Amino acid sequence: MDEAYKSIVRHYEACLAKHGDSHLGVDWPNTYDAMKRYLVMEEIVKFCTTKRESYTLLDFGCGAGHFLEYLKGRKVNHFHYSGCDLSDRFIALCNAKFPGTPFFQVDALKTPEKIGQYDIILMNGVFTEKRELSFDQMWGYFKQLVSLLFHKSSVGIALNVMSKHVDWERDDLFHLSHDLLVGYLVKNLTRNFVIRNDYGLYEYTVYIYR
Repeated sequence: MDEAYKSIVRHYEACLAKHGDSHLGVDWPNTYDAMKRYLVMEEIVKFCTTKRESYTLLDFGCGAGHFLEYLKGRKVNHFHYSGCDLSDRFIALCNAKFPGTPFFQVDALKTPEKIGQYDIILMNGVFTEKRELSFDQMWGYFKQLVSLLFHKSSVGIALNVMSKHVDWERDDLFHLSHDLLVGYLVKNLTRNFVIRNDYGLYEYTVYIYR
């Protein structure tokens, strides 16, 4: 596909410029809901810790590094964290906040070789907003990126999208039906997945295991 997905990055950079290093700076409406998302993302981390003593974790679309802050606050250990983002502005912020922690800027669809192999890869908020993209554009972007990152993981990946089961849909958000997602996963990637629709937000999270 073309690089229309970069309009999403420009939106988040505008949020950062306006609101700074905060939940609004990554376009989450409040901290309470953001913490719920981190807690749900942490579940795949807990799954990994039952399998091995240490593991590698890529926070894909890491933004301002808030998930790493969350993990440190929860004293979650035994992981080797890396963060990446398409935005060099967010990467510069993360490098300033977490010296010594590996953060890197990458356009995964253009240079997939820059992404190594990891045990688990998280994509929190990468697919919740589509901004000016059409549904078909966003769906194409989603499939390319999910397939790429699934094959870069040894345990699995986690991602969230907006639900179709809402009172009304916003044009700038990516509302993805369970049926369309499951059909894609089963046909192209794996039957080994879990859909989390139990944490009270108008979205759902999927753990996709190898």
